[in-house]
Amino acid sequence: MNAQRAVAVVGFAQSPCRPEAGTTSGVETLVPVFRQALADAGLTRREVDFWCSGSCDYLAGRAFSFVNAVDATGAYPPICESHVEMDAAWACYEAYVKILAGEADTALVYGFGKSSAGQLRRVLALQLDPYVTAPLWPDSVSIAALQARLACDRGLLTERDMAEVAVRSRADAAANPCAQVSGAATVESLLAGPYVADPLRAHDCAPVSDGAAALVLASGDRARELCDRPAWITGMAHRIDPQGLGERDLTAVPSASAAAEAAGVTGDLDVAELHAPFTHQELLLRAALGLGEAVRINPSGGALCGNPMFSAGLARIGAAAEQVMSGRARRAVGHATSGPALQQNLVCVLEAEQ
Repeated sequence: MNAQRAVAVVGFAQSPCRPEAGTTSGVETLVPVFRQALADAGLTRREVDFWCSGSCDYLAGRAFSFVNAVDATGAYPPICESHVEMDAAWACYEAYVKILAGEADTALVYGFGKSSAGQLRRVLALQLDPYVTAPLWPDSVSIAALQARLACDRGLLTERDMAEVAVRSRADAAANPCAQVSGAATVESLLAGPYVADPLRAHDCAPVSDGAAALVLASGDRARELCDRPAWITGMAHRIDPQGLGERDLTAVPSASAAAEAAGVTGDLDVAELHAPFTHQELLLRAALGLGEAVRINPSGGALCGNPMFSAGLARIGAAAEQVMSGRARRAVGHATSGPALQQNLVCVLEAEQ
């Protein structure tokens, strides 16, 4: 491992996932998250070389909404800052490349979103093909239901399989203080509920959540100084499938498979944190990434138990890194998705130093 160009996660924090954050200010949401992430990494604001954020003006309902949130970084000293109009997992990718290029030794990546401000299912229709699909205004849950129905009809999964994912996720989330949904449930009780969009029921869909997350990256020896057991990023890749829903097999997720191969995902994983806002999507991603039964999936509860837009993907990388930094895992994967029906996929492999 090249000590000068190796990059690791050395700190992570997130706000509790809530149906309503209680504030319209990104600053008020972010300040305590920054404070916790920096304390976790043993850094001060002045020691951060690069800041990179992920959010969306469409979600906030105003142009350049991220500019207001930059106030949370502080007015002094001047900072080197960038922003992506995506989940902050992609901001993490930018910061990772920045450190690899030798332009920074430390970086703080953050994402935030107030999904409760509007009708999220309708807002997400704006990401669809603008000529054929978006004018019909199909909502995000209905599109996911089409994907789930295809998978069920092809025998790839069943509604019971989907309910089992929800039961396990809620049970695991009981140990996560940031989870919005958690607790014991049975497959039978969940399957007795009404459909939201056939074959999806309420438990199959991630809740609408407000929240934020922050991740601290550091290079080489700096990471070793800051953290007893850094989570080293040994591979990261992003791939995209066609935007048009009729231009791809919605049940295969080839972009996830390609990203996993490029990032170096192999069979010796301990943990995978998958950004799956719907139960069937976790099952499709498991197959696409080639994850076996020995891999523990979403010990944090995953997006099904808290899904703040534009920080949930970053939180999957952070949760995977926490598993490595705490010693609960030697090798883990963090995954993020964006776009309709798992259109875009980013995979990050994290390892403990040998």
